[in-house]
Amino acid sequence: MKIKFLTFLFLTALLSASCGERHAENCREDEEQHGDEIHFTAAQAKAAELRLETVAAGNFSHALRVGGRISATQGGEQTIAATADGIVAFSAATEAEGAAIRAGQTIATISSERLRDGDPAQKAKIAYEAAEKEYKRAEKLAAEHIIATRELEEATLRYETARVAYRAQAAQMIRGGVNVASPMGGFLKNRLVRPGEYVTMGTPIATVTQSRRLLLRAEVPQKYHKELAEITSARFKPAYDTDMHHTDRLNGRLVACGQTASDNGGFLPVTFEFDNVGNFVSGAYAEVFLLTRNRPNTISVPLSAVTEQQGIHYVYVADPDEEEAYLQREVEIGQNNGERVEIKKGLSVGEKVVTRGAYQIKLAASSTMIPEGHTH
Repeated sequence: MKIKFLTFLFLTALLSASCGERHAENCREDEEQHGDEIHFTAAQAKAAELRLETVAAGNFSHALRVGGRISATQGGEQTIAATADGIVAFSAATEAEGAAIRAGQTIATISSERLRDGDPAQKAKIAYEAAEKEYKRAEKLAAEHIIATRELEEATLRYETARVAYRAQAAQMIRGGVNVASPMGGFLKNRLVRPGEYVTMGTPIATVTQSRRLLLRAEVPQKYHKELAEITSARFKPAYDTDMHHTDRLNGRLVACGQTASDNGGFLPVTFEFDNVGNFVSGAYAEVFLLTRNRPNTISVPLSAVTEQQGIHYVYVADPDEEEAYLQREVEIGQNNGERVEIKKGLSVGEKVVTRGAYQIKLAASSTMIPEGHTH
C-alpha cells in the first residue's frame, strides 16, 4: 500500500512538471506571435493621419540615382547689355532675382552725369544734330554744283552713322543718362554687375529668362552606360525644395542621352525638357532618379512606409486578428525610385501596410516593453 502511494505521488509530480513545461512553451509561443504587436488606438491613428495600403504585386521602375541641374531652354533666355558708359543703378522692380519682368520694362539706369568725358547720350544727340546740319548744307551745295558728289556722300555717311547712334538711345534717354529695358517678358534670372558699378557700352548687366520650358540635365556615371537605353522618364527634387517632381506630369520628354562623356568628370549627360508649371529656378541643382522600363510582378511600398533601426528596415502591418493593433515586420528592401521602394522579402500580397504614420507607431512601440492588454 505504501509503494502504491509513493508511485501515485511520483506520477503526480511528473504530470505537474510536464504541464508546467507546456505552459512555459505556450507562453513563449504566444510571446513570439505577439511580441512585435503594437496597440495604436483609433484616436492615435486619427492624430497621426494614419494611412494604409494593401500590398499588391505590380509594375515597378528601377531608378538610377544621380545628380543634375535645371536650366533654361535655348532661346528662352536673353542677356541684357549696357547701352552706354556709366554707373549702373537697378530699378526697384529688379532688386530681387526671380522678379517678373515685362517686355520693354526698364530694369536699370546708366548715369553718366559725373563722368569726365560727359554724358554719352547727350553727346550722341549733339553729334546727330551737327551731322544733320552738315548733311543738309552739303545737299544744298551739291545741288548747286558748289561741292563734289564725293563730299556729299561723306556728309551723308556721317549723318546716317550719327542718326543710328542717337536713335538707339533716344527712346531711353533721361536727364544725365539712359534707361536699359528688357527686350522680352519673363523673370530676372540674375544680375551680372553690382549696383553702382561702372560699365562700358556692351557690358552684360542682367539675364532674363522666360522659363516656359526648362531643361533637366542629369550627369550619369559611365558605369551605367548600358542602362541608358532603358531610361524612359525622371523624378527630381531641386536642392531648394522638399517635393519630388515627375517629368511625365510636367509634359516632359527625353531629349537626348549622351554617348560622349563630358569634360566635367567624365559623366554621360541625359537631358529632359519639361513645362515650368511650378516655382522652378533655372540654374538650381537637383537630385535626380532616372526611371527605366517597368518590371512586372514586383512588390513595392511608398518610401514613407519603411523605417530603419540599427541598419535593419521595418514596416508596420495591420494585425488581421485584432483591431487597433499593428505588427512590426522586418523587410529586405531593393531599389527605390524616389517615391517607392522594392520589397524583396517580408511582405505578402493582400496584407495592409502603414504608409503614413509609421514613425508615430514606431514611437508608440518604443514607449513600452509589454504591449497594452497582453498579460500572462
